Amino acid sequence: MKRDAPLLFADEASNAGKIEQAPWKIVIADDEEEVHAVTRMVLDGFTFEGRGVQLLGAYSGQETKALLQEHPDTAVLLLDVVMEDDRTGLDVVRYVREQLNNTFVRIILRTGQPGQAPERQVTVEYDINDYKEKTELTAQKLFTTVIASLRAYRDLKIIERHRKGLELITSASAKLFEFRPLHQFIPEALLQLTALFSLASSPQTNQPAPQVSGMVLQQHHTRGYQCMSGVGQFNNSAPQEILTLETRNLLDQVLDQKQSVFLKETYVGYFYTRNGAEYLFYVRSPHELSEIEKGFIKILSANIHVAFDNISLNQEIEDTQREVIFTLGEVVETRSQETGHHVKRVGEFSHVLAKNYGLGEEVAEILRIASPMHDVGKIGIPDAILNKPTRLTSEEFECIKTHTTIGYNILKGSKQKILTTAAIIALEHHERWDGQGYPQGLKAEQINILARITKVADVFDSLSCRRVYKEPWDLDRILALFRQEKGKHFDPDLVDLLRDNLDEFLQIRRDFPDTE
Repeated sequence: MKRDAPLLFADEASNAGKIEQAPWKIVIADDEEEVHAVTRMVLDGFTFEGRGVQLLGAYSGQETKALLQEHPDTAVLLLDVVMEDDRTGLDVVRYVREQLNNTFVRIILRTGQPGQAPERQVTVEYDINDYKEKTELTAQKLFTTVIASLRAYRDLKIIERHRKGLELITSASAKLFEFRPLHQFIPEALLQLTALFSLASSPQTNQPAPQVSGMVLQQHHTRGYQCMSGVGQFNNSAPQEILTLETRNLLDQVLDQKQSVFLKETYVGYFYTRNGAEYLFYVRSPHELSEIEKGFIKILSANIHVAFDNISLNQEIEDTQREVIFTLGEVVETRSQETGHHVKRVGEFSHVLAKNYGLGEEVAEILRIASPMHDVGKIGIPDAILNKPTRLTSEEFECIKTHTTIGYNILKGSKQKILTTAAIIALEHHERWDGQGYPQGLKAEQINILARITKVADVFDSLSCRRVYKEPWDLDRILALFRQEKGKHFDPDLVDLLRDNLDEFLQIRRDFPDTE
């Protein structure tokens, strides 16, 4: 793979709705109109780092508090100490810092009566950033003070974005490394990645950032790019409808180079799995990406790579477990001269019933894998009894019944959820709803729901198939038996679910037919 060569791409066309740079907000709080007029005159045409200023005026302590509450992104507060009374400005300082919890705005105290608020005392006791007597605050000094305050405010916001970025990466990484299947991981990874494009506020506007748009794509040989997940503008969108030719060419080049790339407002992340699957995370920001954001995105992308590897490894382990379980189940089938895909069908039937019963996808998936082990205990039953074509004697039937406890004892020692589930199923799948089953005579909801489900799935399939001791039953006869045994052999709710989902059961039989 080409990992080290830099990618050089022309920038995509700028977003039509690209956000203009917003001005810095400065609040002038003074009860003298002349002070407002002079300040506005001095700051007329003022710019800092390419952004002008928006001057907001307040003539009392209450107006100042209201403005700061309405405009939490105020960069500088030029605050008179004496307005309604001798301590109005100082009360505003405490309100801003302690009640609004605004630690970013730079507060410059201005006073025409320094004796009312001594500089040393005020500077020590109040969280202000500068103290100026109005007589000393010439036009040049005001200009210098505002520049210094804006620079300090900018730096504080950068530090805050660093902090928020680290928090996002920490929380996002924890979520990424939670165990989940790939189809759940991909949208979560996209959600966490797009969050880093904002860092709560746009570095250009200092306003809450508009929603970032992004999607995860896979290339299909005949259908082009397929969207696996989308947010913002790309939520529920077909790639063919929204991707320009220029963007498609960019995606093609990233796939060819197998390397992620940043453009001004766009990130295309290249990710791959151990089994060779490739994914592109295409994310578009409403503002040009800052170096801070790019750095955090690179860190999180590295974690996404690791998470993809973990998911692939977990999938390999699960596939191996599933294969071993099905193979063991088929060994039992073969030994009892049952041909075909009985254990696979039981697993699929159980999965359908579990989902429709409301157990959730995770439990249903565990049951799909575990239920094929229901008869594993038959491995301890003599062939002469297991494959006897005629009616069993009472002694032989008692021997057959021991396959439940044999299976349980084989599986119970495992700490793996699938095998502990299989142990319970092996033990209880011959219990009856009316309490007349074996080996423990459990009744109704005393029987584990997973065993009750497996019982319905097993009986439905066994009756449908040819066995050494019987011919297959037709569907009407099978359904009649379930109606007759509803509330006796079987959980009545599960019998209803079998009836309501019969078409899905029949499709499973067609997908996994018996082989002679």
